[in-house]
Amino acid sequence: MDAERPFALASRPGDTAAVVAELRDRAEITDALYRFALGQDQKDADLFASAFTVDAELDFRPAAARWGGEPPVMSGRDTIVGTILALFTGRVNTTHQITNVRIGIEGDTARVTALVEAQHVLVDAPGTHALLKNPYTVDLARDGGRWLIRRMHIDNTWLTGDPLAIFGP
Repeated sequence: MDAERPFALASRPGDTAAVVAELRDRAEITDALYRFALGQDQKDADLFASAFTVDAELDFRPAAARWGGEPPVMSGRDTIVGTILALFTGRVNTTHQITNVRIGIEGDTARVTALVEAQHVLVDAPGTHALLKNPYTVDLARDGGRWLIRRMHIDNTWLTGDPLAIFGP
């Protein structure tokens, strides 16, 4: 992607069809992030899985390192979905808000940066919670008319509460 304009809209601003196509891509790219977040929050495996390529990779290590956690990089859509939903379902209620989305598109790939605020509250002990503000860097691939997450790197700017609400003891 062009370092000078990695997030510029419409390389051909006078070409209405190109602008419309790019706006559609941007909406679909953002929707992949929303499917990722809402799929977790609703514990909806199909919705969550619909955000990822089959060979996706999710790296939460930088965020977890802030409190001494050492999770592995999760590789593969089934591993990501199975691991995260098994970790949270029945144990943790989550809410994710995604803001400051910046999108750079180059052909059939895209890079996104975003800020995600993630709240984790224990179902059986609602006073135990963790609130995180995480910068995300996400690489996506076009799959027909949809965009899917290929790689997701999650860092952490700050957290409050008890990280045990995320990973358990």
